[in-house]
Amino acid sequence: MSHMYHYATVSKALDDLNENGYTYDFNLHTDDIIKNPHHYEIEHIYRYEGDSNPDDEATVYGIKSSSGKKGVFVAGFSANSENDAARILNEITIKGRNK
Repeated sequence: MSHMYHYATVSKALDDLNENGYTYDFNLHTDDIIKNPHHYEIEHIYRYEGDSNPDDEATVYGIKSSSGKKGVFVAGFSANSENDAARILNEITIKGRNK
């Protein structure tokens, strides 16, 4: 089950997740998410929308792997920030809503 939170900034969301044990940076290790999405569960979602610039929009995911590793993935909403891992995490989120 995922939980959605609202913080003033992305960095505040990352700080809070870090304090709760989400210390691994999945942005540096996207290959396994892409190859094995079923090994990951999104436990927390934070969406941040910039006040004046759409490029400031981002989603912060608190992720737990089947091996117990907890970490974060940050995906931007701008056209040049989309990648395969972000698309897969979005699909995991959507599938999780149907449960």
